[in-house]
Amino acid sequence: MQNSPFRENVVIITGASTGIGQHLALQLAEKGAWLALAARSQEKLDEVAEQCGRLGGRVIVIPTGGGEPEQCQNRIERTVQEYGRIDTLINNAGIGMDSRFDELRDLVVFEKVFRVNFFGAVYCTHYALPYLKKTRGRIVGVASQRGKFPSATADAYTPSKYAMTGFFDSLRIELADSGVSVTMIYPSWVSTGISTRALRRDGALTGTLSKHELNAMPVEVCARKILKAVAKRQREDMMTF
Repeated sequence: MQNSPFRENVVIITGASTGIGQHLALQLAEKGAWLALAARSQEKLDEVAEQCGRLGGRVIVIPTGGGEPEQCQNRIERTVQEYGRIDTLINNAGIGMDSRFDELRDLVVFEKVFRVNFFGAVYCTHYALPYLKKTRGRIVGVASQRGKFPSATADAYTPSKYAMTGFFDSLRIELADSGVSVTMIYPSWVSTGISTRALRRDGALTGTLSKHELNAMPVEVCARKILKAVAKRQREDMMTF
């Protein structure tokens, strides 16, 4: 832990209450990071924070939703208030969608997925960027291989991840002389339960585990691979298992 690039590194993780975000928090806590964990559920965040504390991490929780600008700004301000700086921003929050585009009666759910997956990352990055420039920090976007390749249905998940790719790849070029790195992560299926929380066209959760998750990458393996790429300030990681 003494030689870890994340020791006393101030890290914001969105979507930190479950799945990849939770395991990123736990592994960073073991490395001595100073964490700001954001997600909707206070109860789940408190559970993750307790685990992180036992592992040696310093941690605060910021229960906020995914895609509203005011809540994203609050995440950043609370972190700076507590730690005085930001070193790493991990834009991990995301939700899935399970519906054909031609079956949608309106675009309410489509827009919600975009708001969380894309605009949530954009807003958090916008508010964090002045602080990250000061520390020559790291920006991370956890996308999906569906952000590189089209899928069989035109639900909002794939285009929202494509949008992340375009935004962060462009931002990397813009920030080339700033010392701030931008790392994009493109996992395939990971065993997070995301398919059970995907939104149907009426906004209800599917509640059903996709067959693709049955033999998917273990979430702790995915988190470990992400942190390895982020530590090296890689441009991207097309994650395989």
